[in-house]
Amino acid sequence: MPTLSDNINSNSKAQPKAVALFVSDVHLSDALPLTTATFLHFLSTQAIQAERLYLLGDLFEYWAGDDDSDAPYNQDIITALRAVSDAGVALYWMAGNRDFLVGESFAHQTSAQLLNDPHELHLAGQHLLISHGDALCTDDVSYMAFRAMVRNPAWQQQFLNKPLQERKAIILGMRQASNSEQRNKSMAIMDVNQNAVAQLCEQYQGANLIHGHTHRTATHHETHGLRYVLPDWDCDHGTKERGGYLRLEPSGKLQFIYL
Repeated sequence: MPTLSDNINSNSKAQPKAVALFVSDVHLSDALPLTTATFLHFLSTQAIQAERLYLLGDLFEYWAGDDDSDAPYNQDIITALRAVSDAGVALYWMAGNRDFLVGESFAHQTSAQLLNDPHELHLAGQHLLISHGDALCTDDVSYMAFRAMVRNPAWQQQFLNKPLQERKAIILGMRQASNSEQRNKSMAIMDVNQNAVAQLCEQYQGANLIHGHTHRTATHHETHGLRYVLPDWDCDHGTKERGGYLRLEPSGKLQFIYL
C-alpha cells in the first residue's frame, strides 16, 4: 500500500516544488470539522512540499491569547504547523482581524516568523506585497474604528491581563455584535476601497498585491499591477466544499489552486 511519503515523492516528480503558498481565512474551529480536516490534509500534502508557507490572517475563527495554546484543538493545529516547519518549510504568519492576539509563544511553538502587515517580498522574480486586507476596507468606518482599538498594543496588553475565560466571553460577544452589524451593511462597504488599494500600491511601486479578508477570490487588474484575493475555507457550510491557496512557481507564475 502506498505511504504518505510515497505520495509526496510521486507528486514531487510530477511538478517542481512551489516557491511559496499563500493562504488566508481558514477560520479554524473545533465546531468546523470538515474545514479542519481539509486544512490538515493540505498541510500534510501540498504545504509540506513547498519552500515557504505564508498564513495571511484569520487562520483561526478567534484566538484569545497564547495561553490558550494548551487546549486540545489548538494543540493539534500547532503540532500540524510545527510538522510543516520541521520538514524544512519556512513558515510565516500575519495577523488577521480574528487572530491578532497570536504572539511570540505561538510563533515559537510552530517555528513561524511573525510578519507586519503589509510585508514586501521578492521571490522567483516576482515583486509582491502581502496583507491580510482588512486595513483596505476603509468604507467600513465602524470596523476601522474597532480595528484601531484592538490593534493598539496598550489595549491588547490590558485585554490579555484578563482571565482566559473572561476573554473568550468578551470575544463571543464581539462576534455576535459583529455578525448582527454585518447583516445591515452592504457588501460594497465591506469590500476593499479602491483608493486605499491605489495608495498602498503607490508606496510599493511595481508590486503585485496578495490579500484575503473579503472572501471574494479573484484576480484584479489594478492601475499599479495585479491584485490577488485569496479564497476562504468555509467547508462546513454552503452547497459545495471550498478552500484554496495561491501558488508561486519557480518560474514566477502565480496560480490559484482550489481544493
